[in-house]
Amino acid sequence: MREPGSGADAVLPDVLAGGLRVVFAGINPGLTSAAAGHSFHTPGNRFWPALHRSGFTPRRLRAEDERLLLGWGLGITSIVRRPTARAAQLSRAELADGGRDLAERIREIGPEWLAVLGVTGYRAAFGAPAAQLGPQPTTIGGARVWIVPNPSGLNAHFPPEALAIEFARLRVAAGIPDRSGLLGEGPH
Repeated sequence: MREPGSGADAVLPDVLAGGLRVVFAGINPGLTSAAAGHSFHTPGNRFWPALHRSGFTPRRLRAEDERLLLGWGLGITSIVRRPTARAAQLSRAELADGGRDLAERIREIGPEWLAVLGVTGYRAAFGAPAAQLGPQPTTIGGARVWIVPNPSGLNAHFPPEALAIEFARLRVAAGIPDRSGLLGEGPH
């Protein structure tokens, strides 16, 4: 286990393995997450609740539980590895370089789906100014691509219920059964 870093200079480790069903890619780590050494550790981030409410996980995980995702065929990474207080602190060049780096990482592990957390980050990283939420017509590193809303607490456009619905659309498309029991889909 990695010792927590000091924030801006910390590198947040990926939660990745070969053959995953879905890899979730945030824009970049927040300073709190990088310092803690765990993805989506920032207070107010709604990633973990959305993952559970949408049926990806059987319970609401804490950031410290992130490695459990691998057992369910899920992973976590980011487009840009440099932590910042806000994604707006990233330059267009950093996002484009991060997009190329992410494509290589995805190519190496071969997941079925890449779920990018945030349409604005996707547009900048992959030169797709017209991209919208949902499935994309292209692949990245050989993986099908789906854009879900950014789960940051700063994204007021998507309240928790709407965020969970968008995540559930991806889960259904990826053929992953409802592990939460919250949606009443029954066993698959």
